[in-house]
Amino acid sequence: MKREGSLFLSFIVILAVCGAGVEATGLLPPESTPLIRHYYKVHNTCANVEPFVRHQVKSLYDKDKTIAPKLIKLLYADCMVNGCDASILLDGDNTEKKSPKNRGLAAFAVIDIAKKVIEARCPGVVSCADILNIAVRDAVYFSGGPSYPVFLGRRDGRKSDAAWVDLPSPSISWESALKYFTDKGLNLQDMVTLLGGHMMGRTRCSNILDRLYDFNKTGKPDPTMEPTTLSILQKQCPKKVKLGQPNPLINLNPDNPTHKFTNSYYSRVLASKSVLGVDQQLLYGTDTHDLTDEYANGLEDFKGGFAYSMSRMGGLKVLTGKNGEIRKNCHVVNK
Repeated sequence: MKREGSLFLSFIVILAVCGAGVEATGLLPPESTPLIRHYYKVHNTCANVEPFVRHQVKSLYDKDKTIAPKLIKLLYADCMVNGCDASILLDGDNTEKKSPKNRGLAAFAVIDIAKKVIEARCPGVVSCADILNIAVRDAVYFSGGPSYPVFLGRRDGRKSDAAWVDLPSPSISWESALKYFTDKGLNLQDMVTLLGGHMMGRTRCSNILDRLYDFNKTGKPDPTMEPTTLSILQKQCPKKVKLGQPNPLINLNPDNPTHKFTNSYYSRVLASKSVLGVDQQLLYGTDTHDLTDEYANGLEDFKGGFAYSMSRMGGLKVLTGKNGEIRKNCHVVNK
């Protein structure tokens, strides 16, 4: 599957033609068209919201490079479940963040700090959902990725339910993964590109034990995994841990221990060195293989694709207008 031209260049050209106040029709899923560039500047409510967020993210990123993958994962967990409404940030006994599938989510404090700063300067007008999307873009940029335009105007959801969380297994097939993405309103290119978020960050050994020791319930490792990679991962992830021993954390991309923006994830897929099963599956679909090859051989192509697909994901099932609310505290709904 060969894309026509550079997605990133097309993305920027369309923005230049549209201008700040024009809806992002065509770039994002249909339900997101009320989102616009510089929403808070256009409405004269908080013109400097993006610099405010960027400053806080930069300060935190300089101390902890892991906030980039943590924020990407947090945004994914929000948008891919009930839309980009910041419902993942809500506290409660049965909220999305309490789902076992969301165990290990982090970087909530990044959003809290940015929200506190913005509320002090622009009280009651900037949503937690918009702050989350801006913060992710900035963390991606500071890690070496693209600084892409973020369409704004989201409002925050008032509900969050652990039962909504339908994030797929890390061992899912590419066909099932594609259905999951298309059911959400995204496409194959988005799937391959967004899985590239696994270029950085860490995962628990429990997510790959089946590949290492009992692939498809055969009692044997995944035969497609490159032998040296298999040996290294088996040493990092024992079949059983001792009583009281924590579930080990390992790098999703062993070639990228410093969590930088890189296309080496795709090179590892092509070399059968993927850590997660769903990542290795990209090798087995014709279109997914071709796009993986394109990204492995072109960092700029991947940057452009990542900017485009992150913007599309950020537009899923957004709340705008009089729907939802602008939370004063990202962890609780307004009284």
